[in-house]
Amino acid sequence: MAKRATKRGDERTDLSGSRDLLVCGASFAGLMVARQMAGSGADVLLIDRYEIGERQTSACAIPTAWLENLGLIESERQRFDTVLVHTAHGSTRLKMPFSVSTFDYRVLCELLWQGCDATFETAKVNGRVETSAAGLIAVETDRGVIEAPLVVDALGWKRVLAAGAQFQPPDAPLSRGLEVHPRASSGEFVIWINRRYVPAGYGWAFPAGDEVRVGIGSFDPGFNVRPTTDLLAEDIGSGESAYQGNWIPHELRPATADGVFFVGDSAGHCLPATAEGIRTALYFGTALGTELRAVHEDHQTKGQAIENYHQFNEAHRPQFELMLKFQRLLPKIHPRLVKPILKAVGSGPLGRRLLYRYFEFAPPEFARILAPPPAKRSLKEVLLAMPNAGDDRDFDRPDDRGNQVEI
Repeated sequence: MAKRATKRGDERTDLSGSRDLLVCGASFAGLMVARQMAGSGADVLLIDRYEIGERQTSACAIPTAWLENLGLIESERQRFDTVLVHTAHGSTRLKMPFSVSTFDYRVLCELLWQGCDATFETAKVNGRVETSAAGLIAVETDRGVIEAPLVVDALGWKRVLAAGAQFQPPDAPLSRGLEVHPRASSGEFVIWINRRYVPAGYGWAFPAGDEVRVGIGSFDPGFNVRPTTDLLAEDIGSGESAYQGNWIPHELRPATADGVFFVGDSAGHCLPATAEGIRTALYFGTALGTELRAVHEDHQTKGQAIENYHQFNEAHRPQFELMLKFQRLLPKIHPRLVKPILKAVGSGPLGRRLLYRYFEFAPPEFARILAPPPAKRSLKEVLLAMPNAGDDRDFDRPDDRGNQVEI
């Protein structure tokens, strides 16, 4: 289990003061934002309660091309071209349109950090506080109040820097996941859609070198996933290990609020139904970092960055809402129909197209095109330049005054 890396004694220096950019949260999304700022000359402070790469809360699987395009392939542990799906009435193997890799969380985070020139400190974020400084946002931490004109909340589903009451499980739009990492080896990337383990959700076993990541994800936050995680691990004979888990947002949320930028789980950037949130965190983190860099380099104002990033986030809402509808539909499908549907998806042209479109969401080409230093063109131009990326996105939509807003 992760050990919180809060500094003590003489190391607990006061962090109070002003920075150009404050990024709260040092996992996938926060590190990606900081990475996009590298070489800009900005004074960037990245803070987290844990050391970089210290606290894994994910099964850590992603389309291989994302690792390749970001120069993170060293973190790869295993690669898969198919997924074996077990149901209550049989199994089927699906050919994936792109290979998927499991990776080492610590190594990937360290590689992302190597691409940054920011300052990192361990600190607990308590929330926003009032400030008398014009144009600055003040964030209270356990090591002082830090002010910056640009502030990013990449702290996760709690959305700590948002104004107003924070939603809490089990009443919030959250799924829950729990996982064990027994020492074992396997060549199969496996998913279970079986109500023996979870009424609404799925189980998984993702091999990663010398361990297999076995877990249960439930769309119902009230369902206790620990007993069935144990049951699944026992059924496949994987052995026991320590638990890791987290709440998983399954609804897209506003990406900006009161001058703060939200990314990753704090913005609901986790795909419903599959609970896949790593590539979307890297994707939206890349987009946000590009916008913030443009502000620091005086290519646009903060207000323009807020509008651009908001519109970029909202342009993806139809895909998130479609996935959420599928998440709600899945538990209603009769168990005997699950395997035939999956078989049709794997063998028919429509099913293959649906799989391709799913993996096409948050395409890895985005990272390569916007690798730092970012290209000096709009996010709309970048996305439309990618194959099939702009087919069904509405980029130019009227704002409240009826004007066209360019992303």
